[in-house]
Amino acid sequence: MATTTQRKRVRREPMSKVDTAWLRMDRPTNPMMITGVLMFDEPMSIARLRKVVETRFLAYSRFAQKAVDGATGAVWQDDEHFDLDWHVRLSALPGAGARRGAAAEKRALERFASQMASTPLDKGRPLWQFHLVERYGGGSALIARIHHSYADGIALVQVLLSLTDTARDPGEDKALARAWLKRDGEEVARRVGAVERYTAIGGRMLGKGREMVQDPGLAGVLAREGGEIARELVQALALPDDPPSILRGSLGTSKRVAWAEPLDLGEVKAVSRACDCTVNDVLMAAAAGALRSYMLDRGEAVDGLSLRATVPVNLRPLEHAKKLGNHFGLVFLDLPVGEPNPVRRLEYVAECMNQLKNSQQAIVAYGLLAALGMAPQPLQALALEMFSRKASAVATNVPGPQQPLYLAGCRLSGMMFWVPQTGSIGIGLSILSYNHRVHFGMIADARLVPDPDAVVRRFRPEFEKLLYLALMGNWERTLDSVDAESLLASSANPDAS
Repeated sequence: MATTTQRKRVRREPMSKVDTAWLRMDRPTNPMMITGVLMFDEPMSIARLRKVVETRFLAYSRFAQKAVDGATGAVWQDDEHFDLDWHVRLSALPGAGARRGAAAEKRALERFASQMASTPLDKGRPLWQFHLVERYGGGSALIARIHHSYADGIALVQVLLSLTDTARDPGEDKALARAWLKRDGEEVARRVGAVERYTAIGGRMLGKGREMVQDPGLAGVLAREGGEIARELVQALALPDDPPSILRGSLGTSKRVAWAEPLDLGEVKAVSRACDCTVNDVLMAAAAGALRSYMLDRGEAVDGLSLRATVPVNLRPLEHAKKLGNHFGLVFLDLPVGEPNPVRRLEYVAECMNQLKNSQQAIVAYGLLAALGMAPQPLQALALEMFSRKASAVATNVPGPQQPLYLAGCRLSGMMFWVPQTGSIGIGLSILSYNHRVHFGMIADARLVPDPDAVVRRFRPEFEKLLYLALMGNWERTLDSVDAESLLASSANPDAS
């Protein structure tokens, strides 16, 4: 006789090689979580938030699945005991109810976000959580934590934005996608079309381990076999380790986060036009200046010092980002913290970025990550350590929508997110534009930078140096010939000739 109840079938879906690599990169010193902070003008109720998460976030069935790793690979498996209340939680800042100013409240939120960024997710459940702080700054704040194995930062930021509306009253809102999606067109198509071939080459080369950088003959053979991609992988692996500095060292298990007051996006664009470079160049140059100032203040010798940051590069059209998964490569960007002249720092960053745009370095890294996903654990650890020693920071820049958004009927006033660091890297720099403002934030290992606010508060002054120099430049000649130090000196002394 047929039973009246049937056990629900548990779905199991294979995890991609790259997503598996990110799952296995988890370390006590570097949890592989993307952590975000969203701030709202009005108080938000936990009931309304849970309803939005249930109807929109869980529309992606992957977020009701947990990651199960095994000897033959990892899979996504339905969580039979899924509990929405566990994933969407009500939280309070330490000292809740105490009267304090805006600055003190921001520091309290930063401390709470730091605690969340340091706390690993429960591997027995789907690897994500939302923490609602009902009362913050006259409104509310939301901390989001999502494991990197679900998707890359580009995709997850867009997933979070899919929870929002362009009007206070939610409805059939079709304007959001048009408001923030930008197409890379042929450039992304060119990169995407080469990924599979480069992944295969990356796998063959990964199997050679350290031999690639020790045997010139082997490098030549691989270069002939793989052409440009093989040469670039050999070159990337042969990069020297980043130099010792206070930004590198033994990592602990505590993270610290901070974010700066936002910049006006129009002013940033004005500087980029005046200096004939991109907005990203301007912002990364300002970040390099902030690091330089911080390191000098801590007594570090920085003359001539250049540090590398790994920068994610999107490898798919943005309109496909909501398919989740990790589809990005990494490039090494030089940050000239040893250059005292802010204009020359900008020139240096712009030149480096131009060179990277014409390279295949991002696809090299993607191919290696795909190979790592199925490699034995000892080889994974070796390759991860080799690559992480070549940089001191991870740096990301994500363009968001340039109009106000609403989540659960509450206006989103600002947001920041941080991607995880890998291996021995302990510093993360994040830039996010939203509603015509640019938000800058930092996450750091507490042993290396116990107070990241000491870095982020230098970001605006460094940008304002570039803004001032752009305004004061001699427009009969290009800005790269302007003596920035003389201009800054004369601005400090109005009587100077």
